[in-house]
Amino acid sequence: MEEINFKLYINKAGESWITDRLRAEFYKENNNTTKRISNADIVWIISPWTWDKLNKKKLENLKTLCTIHHIDEAKVDSAYLDDFKARDKYVDIYHVPSKKTEALLNNLTNKPKIQIPFWVDSQKFYEIKDKETLRSKFGFSANDYVVGSFQRDTEGIDLISPKLSKGPDLFIQNLNKLKNQIENKNLKVLIAGYRRQYIINELKKLKIDYKYFEKPSLKILNELYNCLDLYIVASRVEGGPMAIMECAIVKTPIVSTDVGISTEVLHPSSIYEIETFESAKPNINFAYERAKNFVIKDGMNKFNEMMVKLYES
Repeated sequence: MEEINFKLYINKAGESWITDRLRAEFYKENNNTTKRISNADIVWIISPWTWDKLNKKKLENLKTLCTIHHIDEAKVDSAYLDDFKARDKYVDIYHVPSKKTEALLNNLTNKPKIQIPFWVDSQKFYEIKDKETLRSKFGFSANDYVVGSFQRDTEGIDLISPKLSKGPDLFIQNLNKLKNQIENKNLKVLIAGYRRQYIINELKKLKIDYKYFEKPSLKILNELYNCLDLYIVASRVEGGPMAIMECAIVKTPIVSTDVGISTEVLHPSSIYEIETFESAKPNINFAYERAKNFVIKDGMNKFNEMMVKLYES
């Protein structure tokens, strides 16, 4: 990679979401970063919904990269478009994690776009061989079939309504189908993360056992991945999700709807339509080999190469 002679500032969400974690990881691993926008040559708007907090005069005079994680067409209203247009004036180039987001973004702007999935930290997410001991630690037996879901599923406005873009209703449908496929096992659901009220309420109605970890450390999160017999992505719209890359590097069996980075990481047999969930088959080795291309150093180098091109343009 070419020598890096610029300083990079990355904005923050300040809400303990994935972009704050990615920002912290990039700052830790790269010495071409600055915490002060006044010292920057490039601004990376990794949390575009907080872009308005940035100094507009600075943005006018700096090279600006903006990540668009996903576009939910159902929510593209006049307010969304007004905000997008206001921000687009300052953006030199866009980053998108998935080809699907890139295609949708082409409808909104003619600015250049680069598609790269985010990196995964294989020091934090990795396979733990002794599954029996680990599952016992969290109260699971050999006869339990443990399904995971670590993505938000409930709207923040009322903490009741399903966040339909994440497909929590479809996740519940899949569980009902799965019960018929694991007749000799006890179905258990392992949930992590914020805003999980909708799925929890549905599990209670169906009397399906679950364990919930609202704010697990990354160490615990990695252990939870390693407890799973299956991780299900049931989303209608996604930028990633990071769970796909994390499951892949941990060697956790995963199936997903055709969203986000699924086609860039998972085997075609692991990607399902809503009607074909029963036929989806995890392919652990295929996903692992794909994910190895995005471990933290290699993954970040792809982003630094993008920054070099922007700086020199």
